[in-house]
Amino acid sequence: MIGRVLRIELKRSIAPWPGVVVLGGSLAIFCLIDGFWWRGTAGWTAQGTSMALWTRSWLAFWWPLVVGTGAVYGLRESRSRMAELLTTTPMPSWRRAALPAGAMALTLASGFGLLVVVGGVQVALGPTTYTTLGWLPISLVAALALVAGAVFGMGVARALPSVLTPPALVVFFLMLTGLLLRQNSDGAVPSGMAPNPLTQLSPATAQPREMLLTLSGSVHLGQTLWLLGLLATGFALLSAVTRQARLLAVLPVLAGATLALLVLPASAHETYVVDKAAAALVCDGPVCVTQANRSRLPELAPRSKEALCVLHEVLGDKAPNSVREYTRLRALGDKRELSGDAVLVDFNDRLLADATGQKLTRALIAQGLAPSCYAYNDQEGGGQDGVAVQSIAVSWALHDGRLQPLGERGSDGYSRKIWADADVAWQRLTTRSPAEQRSQIAKVRAGSYSCAGDQLSALAGEASR
Repeated sequence: MIGRVLRIELKRSIAPWPGVVVLGGSLAIFCLIDGFWWRGTAGWTAQGTSMALWTRSWLAFWWPLVVGTGAVYGLRESRSRMAELLTTTPMPSWRRAALPAGAMALTLASGFGLLVVVGGVQVALGPTTYTTLGWLPISLVAALALVAGAVFGMGVARALPSVLTPPALVVFFLMLTGLLLRQNSDGAVPSGMAPNPLTQLSPATAQPREMLLTLSGSVHLGQTLWLLGLLATGFALLSAVTRQARLLAVLPVLAGATLALLVLPASAHETYVVDKAAAALVCDGPVCVTQANRSRLPELAPRSKEALCVLHEVLGDKAPNSVREYTRLRALGDKRELSGDAVLVDFNDRLLADATGQKLTRALIAQGLAPSCYAYNDQEGGGQDGVAVQSIAVSWALHDGRLQPLGERGSDGYSRKIWADADVAWQRLTTRSPAEQRSQIAKVRAGSYSCAGDQLSALAGEASR
């Protein structure tokens, strides 16, 4: 009987549409738009945790919309003018409320679950061999947030049966979520402008920019308590038939918010934490990468050993003796901490992201000869001047005879000027004696580690004297 009524509810109401919107809208964004979520080690199909965080990030839009849709659904009785008639039926009010709430919860959980399944399948079919269940609590809290928001909207609309209730709820939750998600840009981990515990009351997360970061257990617990309170209040309002019952229905959400604020971490560094299992190092001789990127080790290890041999030939005792993945957290745009003893590998670097074979070897030699203090990736950008200097250094180390760019030269005016200067610097460098060439490259390398200014101009100027 209940199953039959539920099927009728799903066929003749708007209950299925929120789930369809969440699923279809998210897939349209992820699959039809070429955004940051397709790039880097924190892409939405790169790792399970980043996939879950990317799907959570879009709750900034879906959560207010779901609350508003639930409110539209909750106005059904008042629009049909059947509220007074239904209160006279012998069925308990909570059972009468459970069917529409259950239909809404089922479709939302199914829609978001299918989204996670699509992302999980792409992660499984991708190159990564690292598996973790760290994505599971992130996704479960997201599904709970959608269900709780929809039921809360239904309950508020039943308590305040006005055509203005749904748009008012959408605007309120959209503004609230936007305010709580407003980000500082100067931290090594995402942090909000509001106090951190208040920020975590929003189920939406910041867009992931670092594959090693995940949410801490206290965040999962605190958000679960808050969302369960929101869900309980929504259902209580949906089933309340007296004014006193409606007033008492506010208690669960207040209790859930109070408990959540006591549990949620006080600082951003306790909210986004490093996944120690993903960050553990896996080594092949002098070459080490994280567990999360261990699938890259079979290709990286032999190429790194070739690069280290070349570096020892041209740098002697000052050459690095190992290659390891760069894992230090830093703010966007901040300088990287370089090490003269190791070649630091960042798989988000445009020169390393998809490099294989000889191209990878050349990129590793470049990182050892003229490492850049600043990132060169899709999120932070990075100039062509650093790539030009690295190209000169690698071409010199491998005795290429001509300048071979590590990447595309670019067709804009700035790139053309950079590479024209690089060609001049290369010609001037190669006309000097071997000892002078070695001295100039050593100066460029020292300037790179000290994060000095324009290395390309310095190289061209040194070579011209």
